[in-house]
Amino acid sequence: MSRRMVLILAVTCAVAVGNIYFPQAIGPLVAAGLRVSPDSAAAVVTATQTGYTAGMVLLVPLGDRLPHRSFLVVLLALTGLALLAAGCAPALPALIAASTLVGLTTLGAQIVGPLAAGLVAADRQGAVIGALLSGSTGGMLLARTFSGTLGEWLGWRAPYLVAAVLSLILATVLAFVVPTTTPSSPQTYTTLLAEPLRLLRTEPDLRRSCFYQATVFAGFSAVWTCLALLLAGPAYGLGAQAVGMIALVGAATMVCTPLAGRLVDRYGPDPVNLVCMLGVLVSAAILTIGTRGGTLGLTSLTLGTLLLDTAMQSGMVANQVRVYALRVDARSRLNTAYMTCAYLGGSAGSWLGTRVWSQAGWWGVCVLVALLAALALARHLLALYKFGESPARNRAANADGRGHHPGAGSDQTRVG
Repeated sequence: MSRRMVLILAVTCAVAVGNIYFPQAIGPLVAAGLRVSPDSAAAVVTATQTGYTAGMVLLVPLGDRLPHRSFLVVLLALTGLALLAAGCAPALPALIAASTLVGLTTLGAQIVGPLAAGLVAADRQGAVIGALLSGSTGGMLLARTFSGTLGEWLGWRAPYLVAAVLSLILATVLAFVVPTTTPSSPQTYTTLLAEPLRLLRTEPDLRRSCFYQATVFAGFSAVWTCLALLLAGPAYGLGAQAVGMIALVGAATMVCTPLAGRLVDRYGPDPVNLVCMLGVLVSAAILTIGTRGGTLGLTSLTLGTLLLDTAMQSGMVANQVRVYALRVDARSRLNTAYMTCAYLGGSAGSWLGTRVWSQAGWWGVCVLVALLAALALARHLLALYKFGESPARNRAANADGRGHHPGAGSDQTRVG
């Protein structure tokens, strides 16, 4: 697992994740170009996200049944073709259909994670997963800026066509540089689809990792859903551009996640998770100052969201390392269960955040974030001290569990 390979896989994550987010910035351009209402054009974003959720459930488990290289190449090629179809769509219905296919197939980041976990030694998994998550974060942040700027210059079709070319080029590169891997499971497709639910029932560490990420991601989503409402309100009177500028501060997490990964490699997932949960609690306290408005309030919002982003992303690294170590033969199915729970938590957080905002304003949203972090923290402390376990013994158990199973590390790899 060379640095070049890590870089290529991180770029794969960036391109795959960027395909989900770049349509958000060109909705008005799509509406004007196809002569439809902005509300109708917003269905393109919804279709992409719906397709992505369906792909997570229906296709990601196949990562344990199919060779990773072939699976990645096929997915990227299909994504490229779907993006070409979207860029050439003559009307909105065709664009919505193509966008659904884009979301369904742009799953590279969810396949790369289990692939990398099988290619790297156990004591480097955290660092590599942190680097891949850094790529995903970069793709999410830069995709909106890229598509918005390119769309303003060349029209709404240009971002789709450029993204299509990038996906097809990346598919060609991966066909030559990714090592051949042996599938870890011979199970049928229907069995693979049911497996994530069975793993949730039988793997306690999977359940608690899902609970940690779902609660923290719920608080994260609540903050970012309601931040635009706060900035547009009487305390600030700012527009959507201000939200975008604050979001760019989150680029710092691209540096923090690899560092968090190295800490996970050194100390295990549990201590890093503990620090991240405490970080979310502190961020909730800092964010409450945002109700004051003015320079002080805006500064607190910037620092609070930066801390929240860093804590959420770093916790994701720790949780993924723990999850991938549970069953080396079922990493894709474990990832399906984990990421589905995380996204369900995020959706619930957005829903709860808007309702709390309508009743209690920004103070209520900050209290919601603190309560969600406290739930995760209580569950974490219970896991640490249950049956008289000490933190030191728990760290030792985590260290033994991070891939020290028969065949861990480069377990599935046959260099081809």
